[in-house]
This record gives sequence, C-alpha cells and structure tokens, in this order.
Amino acid sequence: MPAYTPGPYPEKGAVFRRRPGIVRDVDSRRNVPRTDLLLADPRLAEAERRLGRALVKAAVGRAQQQARDGQIAPEQVADAAMAELPARATALTPVINATGVLVHTNLGRAPLSAAAVDAIVAAAGYCDVEFDLASGVRARRGAGALDALARAVPAAEAVAVVNNNAAALVLAATALTSPDADEIVISRGELIEIGDRFRLPDLLVSTGARLREVGTTNRTTRADYAAAAGPRTAFILKVHPSNFRVEGFTAAVPIPELAGLGPPVVFDIGSGLLVPHPLLPGEPDAATALRDGAALVTASGDKLLGGPQAGLLLGRSALVRTLTRHPMARALRVDKLTLAALEATLAGPVPPVATALAADPASLLERAERWAAAVRPAWSWRARR
Repeated sequence: MPAYTPGPYPEKGAVFRRRPGIVRDVDSRRNVPRTDLLLADPRLAEAERRLGRALVKAAVGRAQQQARDGQIAPEQVADAAMAELPARATALTPVINATGVLVHTNLGRAPLSAAAVDAIVAAAGYCDVEFDLASGVRARRGAGALDALARAVPAAEAVAVVNNNAAALVLAATALTSPDADEIVISRGELIEIGDRFRLPDLLVSTGARLREVGTTNRTTRADYAAAAGPRTAFILKVHPSNFRVEGFTAAVPIPELAGLGPPVVFDIGSGLLVPHPLLPGEPDAATALRDGAALVTASGDKLLGGPQAGLLLGRSALVRTLTRHPMARALRVDKLTLAALEATLAGPVPPVATALAADPASLLERAERWAAAVRPAWSWRARR
C-alpha cells in the first residue's frame, strides 16, 4: 500500500493524504498541542513557578490561537508562548531616566538604594513590624523607621509616618480642626495644584475644614495673616510651592513671623529635605522649619529624601499624638515594606537621589554618551523596520 503523502491543501492551509480510493481532509488545527502538554514543557513549567499559572496559561492560549489562525506552525506554539512572557509578574518595566528631571513622578520618583531594596526583601515575609522579640509582646509599629526619622531631625519632639504627603495634610486638617475651630488660614499664593488635577484647597475642604484665604496670588503679608487669625483658627498652613515659582513684585511671610501670631503653624515643605542642602539653598527643610517655630512639618518620603512613598510628620509631641490617635490614622498607615525601605534610607548609605544631586556635569555627559552608544543599535534596527 502506498505511503500517505501530506501536501498543502488549496484552502486554509489544511493537508490531505492520499490512499487509493480514499480522500480525506485533515484540519491543521488538530495538530495544535494541547494545553496540558504545553504547560508540561520544562521552560513553561519553570515560568509557571516564577510567574504563576494564570499568566503562563493565558500566554499559551494566545499562542495556540495564533496557530489556529495559521500565523505560526503548531510546533512553534511553545516558543511563541515563551517569547511573550514578561520577565516579572508585574507590568512595571525598569527604565533609564534620561529626562534630566531627577525626581520624576511619572517614572516612580526617587529610585531606592540597594540597602532599601534589601530591607524590602527582608521584610517581605514574616517580620517583627509590630512585635518585640525580646519580651514576646506587641510593640510600637515600625519602631525602627520612626527612631531613624527622629534621629535624622532632632528638632522634632515626635514623628509619625503615613502613606503620602497628601495623607499627612488630610490627617492634620481632620485631627486638628473641631466644630469650634474649623478654619485653616492659608495664603492665596499657596493654593497649589498637587498634580493630576488634584488641588490642595479641594483636598482640605473635603475634610470638612473651612479655608480662610488671605493675601493675593503674588503678595501676602504678616498683617493679612494677623487679621484672619482668631478664635476659630485651627492652624495656619504654609505650603512650599515646589512645582512653580512667582517672581517680581512678590511678598511672603517667613515661619518665625507666622509662629508669633498665636495659632500653630503647619508647614508643608513638600520635597522631604530634612536638613539644609548646600546645593539647594532655596529649598525649605524640616529641621530649620521646626527651629523657626513651625508646630508641625509635613513632607514626602520619595522625593529629595530618596526613599519610598510616604508622608512624614514631624513636630510637637502633643500635635503628633493627636494625629496618630485619630481614627483616620489607621486608614492612612504604611505597610511593613514602606517602613523597612524608609528606615534603610534614613539609616543606611547615601541614596541615589543624593548621589545624583552631587554628580558633576562631566560625569553626566560621559554616562549619557555611554547610554546613547548602547541604545543606538536598537533604535537603528527599529528604524529599519
């Protein structure tokens, strides 16, 4: 009997086999490997252990569909599934920040130090985030991170950490106001937009507080604040407009003058600079603000500090305790990974942001040229396509 002779079918890529007196059409889709066989492929099995079954199975399904549609051969399904699997079980992709913006919000703000990354890995499993190993009883949550923050700013009587600087302001506006003192006095020149269309006045008003706006966009004086401060004033809020600058005919009131008006002064310094930096003489820092009389300072952890996203609260013991004992503080608390990374940033080696600030132009140019040479072949290949 003659052997079967496979050959291309005139339509849809099927094959036919010839036998004397018999003609049969065989659908090529029958040759697509089964899912269980593909998942048993050593490469896909290893990927499943690394990425999870759902992600790998979905990739297998898409590769099988490519074979059914005739885009690839059945024997290429496993290779196609492997080719589309990500390196990690996350959609986030590491990038090179060549924008010239050191702390870029869209690129994740501050890159963490190796010490902070190691701390996150160590805290990823069970850890003593809220437990005293020596006594075997419950302990202050994140004591290591809080102690490191207190050591970094000795002028602060007490410190606390929430999940970002906006949360710090929301907590302050909620916990420090009351039905009898519900006003927050703030300059019109400091009613900033935080980003992504979120505006500071909207954030504060959402807590139920009332804003007492004083001065103008370009000029606010001590007399403006003094005229507005009264029995219903919960606190005076000063905000550093870190994402814009007003020049020319301007006036602003420094912290020492505001501190003499009576109500506590809350200063949102924004950037997270804890002590003065010689390369940033115009950037406010927490230590100086507290020494000048601010009752409470709020800041971000993932900007100039160079740590994870966090909202830092530093100031008088009574005020910080009022914030941390408020019910909202529980909803705004940070997780163990943030606490670990923050402590390592504060107590460990200099973070990448600080290193980058001190980089000289010649080294930056050399690095840029090296990166350009490395990516040029890839861009040339893409252009040819």
